[in-house]
Amino acid sequence: MSFPSLPGMTKEDKFIKLLIQQSEITAHGLAFLEDALLNLPDDIFDKMKSLEYEGDEIRRVLIDELHKTFVTPLDREDIYNISHYIDEMLDYAHTAVQELLLLKIDPDEYLQQMVQLNRKAAEEIAMAMRRLQENPVVALEHARRARKMESEVERVYREAIADLFTKAKDFKPLMEMLRRREVYRHVSNMADQASAAAHVIGMIVIKMT
Repeated sequence: MSFPSLPGMTKEDKFIKLLIQQSEITAHGLAFLEDALLNLPDDIFDKMKSLEYEGDEIRRVLIDELHKTFVTPLDREDIYNISHYIDEMLDYAHTAVQELLLLKIDPDEYLQQMVQLNRKAAEEIAMAMRRLQENPVVALEHARRARKMESEVERVYREAIADLFTKAKDFKPLMEMLRRREVYRHVSNMADQASAAAHVIGMIVIKMT
C-alpha cells in the first residue's frame, strides 16, 4: 500500500513524523511477510530482521527526542505507548519468522489469513497517524478499522486451533500441532498490539476534539 506524501512539518511535529515513519515500516514489514508466506524466500529471516532493526532505530530516536523535548504535540505517554505497540507488531512478525524456520513449519491458509489481516491493521494505523493532526475524526475511523481486524484475527486463530486439535489423533500430529500453535500465537499477539495502538489513537482523538 502506498501512502500520500506529507506536507511540510514544523519542528514541533517531529514526533508525529517519527510515528508515521515507524508505522509505515511496520506496514511494509507485514506486507513483505504476507508475500513471503506464499513461497518462503531464502532471505526471509535477514529481510525481516533488517526491517525490525529499521523500526527499532526510529523508536530509539523517538525515545531520545522525548527525553530532550519538554513540549510535545501529544501527551508524552501517548507518544511512547503508540510507538511501543507499533514496535511490538514488527517484533512479533520477526519472532513468527524465526519460529517458522526453527520449527520447520510450512505456512498454511490460516497463517496467511492472519498475517493478511494484521497487514491491513498496520496500514490502518499508518493512515490514522497521517490523518491525526489535520483530520482527527478520519484518524479515528482508521483506528476503528484496525481494532476490527483484531476480532477477525482472533476468529481465524480459533478456527486454526480447532482444526489442529481435530487432526491430532496420535503423538506425531500432536507435536506438529504444538509447534504450529506457537507460530499462530505470535501472529495473534500481533493483532493485540495493533488494537492497543488503535485504542491509544482513539484516546488522543477524544482529547483533541
